[in-house]
Amino acid sequence: MKRCLSIVLFMWAIAFFIYVPFAYSQDKQANLEELDDQVNLEELKEKAPKVFIDCRRCDINYIKTEITFVNYVRDRKEADVHVLITTQRTGSGGTEHTIAFIGLRDYADIQNTLTYTSNQTDTADDVRRGLVRVLKMGLVQYVAKTPIADRISVSFKDQVKPTSVKDKWNFWVFSLSLNGSLNKETTKSNTSIRGNFSVNRVTPDLKIRMGVNGYFREDEYETDEGMYTSSSESESFSGLIAKSINDHWSVGAWLSLSSSTYSNIKFSISPSPAIEYNLFPYSESTRRQLRFLYKIGYIYSRYREKTVFEKTSDNLFAESLSVTLELKEPWGTAAASLQGSHYFHDFSKNKIEISGELSVRLFRGFSLNIESSYERIHDQLSLPLGEATWEEILLRRKELAKDYEFEISMGFSFTFGSIYSNVVNPRFGDSGFGRRRWR
Repeated sequence: MKRCLSIVLFMWAIAFFIYVPFAYSQDKQANLEELDDQVNLEELKEKAPKVFIDCRRCDINYIKTEITFVNYVRDRKEADVHVLITTQRTGSGGTEHTIAFIGLRDYADIQNTLTYTSNQTDTADDVRRGLVRVLKMGLVQYVAKTPIADRISVSFKDQVKPTSVKDKWNFWVFSLSLNGSLNKETTKSNTSIRGNFSVNRVTPDLKIRMGVNGYFREDEYETDEGMYTSSSESESFSGLIAKSINDHWSVGAWLSLSSSTYSNIKFSISPSPAIEYNLFPYSESTRRQLRFLYKIGYIYSRYREKTVFEKTSDNLFAESLSVTLELKEPWGTAAASLQGSHYFHDFSKNKIEISGELSVRLFRGFSLNIESSYERIHDQLSLPLGEATWEEILLRRKELAKDYEFEISMGFSFTFGSIYSNVVNPRFGDSGFGRRRWR
């Protein structure tokens, strides 16, 4: 028995001394292969295209974690591919994302544009997953020119063949909102309620938009002389119908009805036919537009109080012309608008409006942002006769006479340091950092 036990122990000892070096050599070989593979991956990743995602409202962190076969950079001047993502609303309340892939340097010969459309009922996660899916398809064409293409595989997902859409609502979209607020302190309180109902139908050939808005606010102040109450209200209806003629021309008409204590309007109605010409095709509207819009219309107004022109009502004709330029390019965005209008009965009763917005990347990491507007106002026909009280001025209960209105804002941003931004680390969150409120 002891002899058998000795033989067994001896055999176990031999197996142990044979297995351990063998297993160690296998693990070492596996670790070396894993290290070599990691080194190869790092070398391949260095050769991957550098991508700059130009999108204001995209979930950049999600994009980085889902698309790892490219390098992300913070500055477009360091990029091999500039991805410019612009959006516009669809008729059903969804969002159309136009994704322009702009190749730079060695990829300058590869330019492409894809679109992704989300529905109004899609969640934020649905939208970002759909956007990532389209981004992957667009970026593959650049990765195909690099060694990392050997690590990429493409799969095909069966889809139902395209068929004509049968919409039981016939593309009509309805929206209803109602909100109110109540704020009360020891010596003052305010109550407000606001409602909106809109009906829209948008197809490539016809756009119909209608909306009703209502607003009421009441403020109460307790002073040594007693309780002071002030209120304001407004109601309005606006309707638009626009018919596409071709890729540059459109015709349409507006109809508006309104009532406002602030503007001294008891009732006003204004139908206005219009025509628009876009220098660029409407198909390029997410990237650039230069629109010329002409309107001519009739305006009937009945006033709450007698106006400074001794009128209680008016029957007037007016016309307006506006020119609007909108550009979204790799260097930034720009928008400018010039509009002029006047009444036919007196050309001195006119208004000129100029507005602009500019966001430019001047050099690496430095962006300049400017917004401004200017209005030259000579058409305030509804101003009430008599002086406004201090309460009406301070609480903005009545419109005041003015010759002009000007506003401008400027700012810049500057970042420097590492150009790469592949890493995502969600620990402790990002919200609020760098945006501290100073008090």
